[in-house]
Amino acid sequence: MNTLRAGWIITQRDLLHWVRQPWTPIFSLLFSVVLLLIFGLLFGGAIDVPGGGYIDFLLPGMLALTMMFGVETTTSAMANDAKKGITDRFRSMPIGSASVALGRVGADMANSAVELAVLIGGGLLIGWRITGDAGSAALAVLLLLALRFALLWVGVYLGLAFKGDSTTMAVQTLIWPVGFLSTVFVSAETMPGWLAAVTVWNPVSATATAVRELFGNPTGATSGVLADHAVALAIGWPILITAVFLPLSAYAYRKLRS
Repeated sequence: MNTLRAGWIITQRDLLHWVRQPWTPIFSLLFSVVLLLIFGLLFGGAIDVPGGGYIDFLLPGMLALTMMFGVETTTSAMANDAKKGITDRFRSMPIGSASVALGRVGADMANSAVELAVLIGGGLLIGWRITGDAGSAALAVLLLLALRFALLWVGVYLGLAFKGDSTTMAVQTLIWPVGFLSTVFVSAETMPGWLAAVTVWNPVSATATAVRELFGNPTGATSGVLADHAVALAIGWPILITAVFLPLSAYAYRKLRS
């Protein structure tokens, strides 16, 4: 059985688990919606964004942040499968070494598409608008999915390399600072100089700014690398992350021991 076919079969397995136990993706989606409502409706009136309203600035950033939150689910699933010996059973089968990871990533990408659709629909209901053309909006969605795809390989690697009960907590400790140390909620230009310098090189910041630009929303960036090269960075970061962590995931899978 070739790698892609085996990966598709494992994707179906993971999707079937969600059909039978849907609470994990449902709570993940609800958490993102609650964050959007909290920052958009409670704090939005107190935050000014040059060039538009705060909802138009916030929603694309929340879409990028949601793509990052998917790492936790992937890491937990890979770590639990490794801990329970399920991954070892897959390793005993005549399938490619990348099939298990591809299956998990495929299932999470399907979940990501649903999350994006729901959040975009919710944003439109609370006043967010897309003013860019259809082609640019489609590219924005592709960039969001590209970020998710790249970060999922980070989750796969961490789940395989650091299997155990503490894996999820360790990933949360990593994800939250990286996610919030970005331009998701406020512009880097409102931050102290040293903090802004770190923030603009965050992959989440690049995608958030690029998506705002493509959707025709205020970017909050008037000068600097994000103002001039956000789309290029939003393309380059996922390529770099995938190039690093996909091979690392394959290596961790081959070295995995129960």
